[in-house]
Amino acid sequence: MSRILRHVAALAASLLAAVGVARAAEQPKEIRVDYAYYSPPSLVLKRFGWLEQEFKAENILVKWVLSQGSNRALEFLNSGSIDFGSTAGLAAVLSKANGNPIKGVYIYSRPEWTALVVPRDSPIKSVRDLKGKKVAATKGTDPYLFLLRSLHLDGLKKTDIEHASLQHADGRAALEQGKVDAWAGLDPLMAASEIDAGSKLIYRNVSFNTYGFLNTTESFSKQYPEHVKRVIAAYEKARKWILANPEETARIVAEEAKLSLPVARLQLTRNDFSNPVPGAEHLKALKSAAPILVEEELVKKGTDVNKVMDDLVDPTWAKAVVR
Repeated sequence: MSRILRHVAALAASLLAAVGVARAAEQPKEIRVDYAYYSPPSLVLKRFGWLEQEFKAENILVKWVLSQGSNRALEFLNSGSIDFGSTAGLAAVLSKANGNPIKGVYIYSRPEWTALVVPRDSPIKSVRDLKGKKVAATKGTDPYLFLLRSLHLDGLKKTDIEHASLQHADGRAALEQGKVDAWAGLDPLMAASEIDAGSKLIYRNVSFNTYGFLNTTESFSKQYPEHVKRVIAAYEKARKWILANPEETARIVAEEAKLSLPVARLQLTRNDFSNPVPGAEHLKALKSAAPILVEEELVKKGTDVNKVMDDLVDPTWAKAVVR
């Protein structure tokens, strides 16, 4: 009898070991998440370590990577350097249309984070005045697409201006140093330029600002669907904390991005954190911008941009988490 019991015990132990191996195979060794100064929830998460706490029991490491613009976040996702990236919705569409296999799984905010900016003493008063002028904008980002849409609305084309392809921070510096005539800005750099340098916003249009998307790769979402939900749950915790603690959020943004508190406050006034589940509202905003991608030949000829958008916006995981 004792031999049988020993055999049963050994079998049970081997089964438990097999289950342990299987579970280990079902989870990543680390989860790589970007943080961005234009994504307040990412800064709150990074500050409080809530993702680290979520995955501590399973010994899953959390690695934070700074994204300085949607273009950088999308490059990191495409190269496999991160598993979650913070971008503007339209920038994500453009990247997916050009072969980046990503899913937009959560909306971290609806920002008015871009506008057309000129120096304090500039004679430029309108979009039409930009004809023949040098304008800085970061390719592959919402500010760049905002610039193109604004030009089109006023009957101008990309060829009517001289485009200076600069990363966001360099665009701000070029504007304030007089090296460009205008800049398609991005908060919080744009807010800082307003407050610290007296720069002026000559054209604003919140409907041309596409939402802040948290994206993951298709491969990660297929392999680790439960982990996607848990990351979103952490973002939800941060979103709710921001709504309850706006002044503390401003301090975190100011400290993380090395900004003054008034600049951080201004940035936050231009963010709406009320609708985090990707859906019809976000698709409508993206599809209204589809023509610019085709007209400016930013996507390959024959690309079904609306289908790309439908494939990008995936509420599956957020619906399971957001309450």
